[in-house]
Amino acid sequence: MDAFRMKPCLHKVQYYETDMMGVTHHANYIRWMEEARIDFMDQLGFPYRAMEAKGVLSPVKDISCSYKRPSTFGDTIAISVSVESFNGIVMAIRYEMKNEQDETVCTARSEHVFLNRDGHFVRLKREMPDFCAAVEAIVEERNE
Repeated sequence: MDAFRMKPCLHKVQYYETDMMGVTHHANYIRWMEEARIDFMDQLGFPYRAMEAKGVLSPVKDISCSYKRPSTFGDTIAISVSVESFNGIVMAIRYEMKNEQDETVCTARSEHVFLNRDGHFVRLKREMPDFCAAVEAIVEERNE
């Protein structure tokens, strides 16, 4: 399989995302992580909407952010996503957010599980084998 290279997800900081000091409010970075994760799934060829249509949901199990420098209204933030690990049940994703000067503004990590609409774990190798293979290939390449 050819190496999968994700294009960073670009987000332009909106005025309403900033606080009284003109700095992006910390909660917005988590929203941007979701935007980037959805974009990643689209680029991988497994749109989240299609996954939900199959009855597979992927809620957040854990999330963390480390804020490195402020971003402000009008900045364009490039959000790179990489799959840190995947065991068929839990997928850990890393995010790096950089401004136009290529300065890191935030690094983050999220973990996601895969459930059916009844809240039971989904066996992705059976339900979505192509998705599993694609993600496992990304992790394998990352670990080489």
